[in-house]
Amino acid sequence: MVRGAPILKRVGSLPDWALLLFAGLVYLFLYAPIFVLMFFSFNSARSTQVWEGFSLRWYAELFRDQSVLDAFYTSMVVGVTATAISTVIGTLAALALARHSFRGKTLADSTIYAATVMPEIVVGVSLLAFFVAVQFQLGITTIIIAHVAFCISFVTIVVRARLSGMDRSLEEAAMDLGADPPTTFMKITLPLILPGVMAGALLAFTLSFDDFVITFFVAGAGASTLPLKIYSMIKFGVSPVINALSTVLLVATLVCILGGSRFFSRKEE
Repeated sequence: MVRGAPILKRVGSLPDWALLLFAGLVYLFLYAPIFVLMFFSFNSARSTQVWEGFSLRWYAELFRDQSVLDAFYTSMVVGVTATAISTVIGTLAALALARHSFRGKTLADSTIYAATVMPEIVVGVSLLAFFVAVQFQLGITTIIIAHVAFCISFVTIVVRARLSGMDRSLEEAAMDLGADPPTTFMKITLPLILPGVMAGALLAFTLSFDDFVITFFVAGAGASTLPLKIYSMIKFGVSPVINALSTVLLVATLVCILGGSRFFSRKEE
């Protein structure tokens, strides 16, 4: 008998309402703080503990705060640029690791996976030391370089997983019919792995957009991203403007997730 079988049997014997209740409690534990944050973003008072009335005051203040808008713009520039670069490099790296054998492949594999579990503070300090050693001025460029450095590994892993489940006979059939390697890649390989590439790009953008630790070390004067801006605002207490900003980002994230899900589902069809 399998050792875990009795536990699975007891779980399977629970009524449906008990399982639904347990799942509901888990989701409540995970999302209750977010709902509280969203709720108080509509509070008319500055207090984040006592509800005094519904108001959009803090959203108006948010969109009038030029420093927050500048930080958001910087985060978007960094996120889009780092995502584009890391997606291209990560996709090419995944193709090389999945389709070719070469000297040092095991070391390359280990390096890719090690980068995903490396403590961010170690990465941030090492990048700062590198930029100082080569006398590279800290700013938005160093932030982009740092984000590309840690996003490549995540894109490579996601795209490589997609490649492992791909039927290579389609590529072979295309080449048998006279297609050269570049045409085969553009017409066959890329469309088939596109969901994996898009998933890797979304993951890279998310990691880049909300990164704080690494950005804190490599950002120079005047290159404040949104996480750094929020951190500086929290030093003086949790303002309702931060709640409003968090709500806007949450809604934007949900829209992107739903849009991406519909895009991928249509691609699969």
